[in-house]
Amino acid sequence: MSLITVAQALEHLFALAAPLDIEEVPLAQAGGRVLARDVLAGRDQPPFPASAMDGYAFAPEGLSAGSVLQVVGESAAGRRFAGRPGTNQAIRIFTGAPVPPGAAHVALQENVTRHGDTITLGPDALTGGSNIRAAGSDFRAGARVAAPRRLRSADVALLAAMGVARVPVTRAPIVAILATGDELVQPGEVPGEDQIIASNSYGLQALLRDLGARPRLLPIARDSLLSLEAAFGLAAGADLVVTIGGASVGDHDLVARAAAARGAALAFHRVAMRPGKPLMAGRMGGQLLLGLPGNPVSAMVCGQVFLAPLIRVLQGLPAAPAPRRALPLAADLPANGPREH
Repeated sequence: MSLITVAQALEHLFALAAPLDIEEVPLAQAGGRVLARDVLAGRDQPPFPASAMDGYAFAPEGLSAGSVLQVVGESAAGRRFAGRPGTNQAIRIFTGAPVPPGAAHVALQENVTRHGDTITLGPDALTGGSNIRAAGSDFRAGARVAAPRRLRSADVALLAAMGVARVPVTRAPIVAILATGDELVQPGEVPGEDQIIASNSYGLQALLRDLGARPRLLPIARDSLLSLEAAFGLAAGADLVVTIGGASVGDHDLVARAAAARGAALAFHRVAMRPGKPLMAGRMGGQLLLGLPGNPVSAMVCGQVFLAPLIRVLQGLPAAPAPRRALPLAADLPANGPREH
């Protein structure tokens, strides 16, 4: 296969992928997941006119600074005043408490003077707005949280206020990570004279967790078709198999051959970019296959450029390349050559 551009490789990847199935999870487990269906509010918020301040609620008509009102009751959060204030009557009220019918203004407690069961309105008692939050001023019943979106902490709080106890989300992609190569040992092991420590798989595992996927680290596969065949068998049940190394065209790069033996059909093999030319992708049975280069920088760059957008598509988010920024160079650079750098 000839080299293709980064944009073409992404198009192939997006064509291979489709959002996974939908599951419902408790609200407490919804943070970081991708909302799969629109969710509607089951109630108004606030469900009643609510005081925005600690103070006194009353009907302000005909009153002015110096007016004296009788305090005839109290309204607190979770415990409303049952009646309604009459002429020249006030209700002691606290922040978040229901404002009783007939009251259209809350005077801040620091703007009145209280003597026993009466208050005297100060010069600022009737200024600065009503200090009442109207019923439904946050949202109304039937208000929509639109999908798809990755649910942030603020979204979870909003869903809770809307009365949503279970949330429809796209199933988290299960990703099997398979590092390959005779030269690799695990962190904590002592490498031989010709060996290095496997780092890519752990960096990609952390990236996948940050993206909301469920990564599975497989044992390192050695440079033999038999070892790779056994490793692919351990990836059963994964939505996506990510291999690291062995995707080039050398005598010891056997991943494509091992995948082909399991029926893999590649969409591309090698991309015109640096770092990261030996990249491949396709389908292997019911699984997606993404083969990353073994070089640590190449693997992590390809993780950002290709793996992260692929995971987002599997989660039901729109297909889009990794974000790019254009900035002025501080110094001249030579011509880039045929591969995107």
